[in-house]
Amino acid sequence: MLAAFVSTPAPKDPLSVLEVGDRPEPVAPDGWTTIQVKAVSLNHHDLFSLQGIGLPAQRMPMILGTDAAGIDEDGNEVVVHGVISTPDWMGDETLDPKRSLLSEVHQGSMAEKVAVPRRNLLPKPAELSFAEAACLPTAWLTAYRMLFVKSGLRPGQTVLVQGASGGVATALIVLGRAAGYRIWVTGRSEEKRAAALALGAEQAFESGARLPERVDGVMETVGEATWSHSIKSLKPGGVLVTSGATTGFNPGAELNRVFFTQLSVIGSTMGTKAELEALIQMCAVTGIRPQIDVELPLAQAAEGFARMLEGRTNGKIVFTL
Repeated sequence: MLAAFVSTPAPKDPLSVLEVGDRPEPVAPDGWTTIQVKAVSLNHHDLFSLQGIGLPAQRMPMILGTDAAGIDEDGNEVVVHGVISTPDWMGDETLDPKRSLLSEVHQGSMAEKVAVPRRNLLPKPAELSFAEAACLPTAWLTAYRMLFVKSGLRPGQTVLVQGASGGVATALIVLGRAAGYRIWVTGRSEEKRAAALALGAEQAFESGARLPERVDGVMETVGEATWSHSIKSLKPGGVLVTSGATTGFNPGAELNRVFFTQLSVIGSTMGTKAELEALIQMCAVTGIRPQIDVELPLAQAAEGFARMLEGRTNGKIVFTL
């Protein structure tokens, strides 16, 4: 079957080890099933996998991809929850110490077929296309959990989203606006800032710009490049929720500001199946949809990976089959 995969890591040149070609079809063990993949979205996790971050060479070759929408063995249209917990785990899957994402231990979803636990499937509403549904289980679920589960922020409060154009950032803009938050964003270019305003952000600023006033919360996925600005942008008692660090994991701590102004710094990762179900329902009820930058056939995966690596994104990159 056609798949996008990696056989050896390349920390300095990830695109050089991206392979698109034939891989064996998956065999589903007990309690698992096979999904015919119709669409899968690209995430920074996939670039990290090419670099060997979180994916040691001994687990390769590994098919990439953490999320998907497709058709199950009974012909039902489904969305795949990509967090794989241990079979006897109960409760929040993201807290399972032995959890993994698709493409870390088990072969990923960037292929014509993927094997997943039956419990990881949710019905896809007819209102959502396969491409739109494929954007939800990683980037959009991450944003949903950050804003609605972890932050403690209320509608009407002001939230700064660092980086205006990525998958999680565009999800935060759309979700935040739909729920009644004042969403401010930063972006590196006038084009990215204009696109964020078109999505519903109230104000857009240059990266690192001094804001008109401090904000109640910051949603942080960029890491090293924006961390200091995020901390300095918060009101006393404000909250920063972080779910990633695409520019590096060694930020200036700004600990003096954290304790003196009594800030909360909260970590967040992915989300539960129940949260994904609520997100899908929110999309169906409100009519909001993921911002898709480009749809490409899986055979052209290299083009999508290059766009992400170079920062030429405005929403999600989706591969279709």
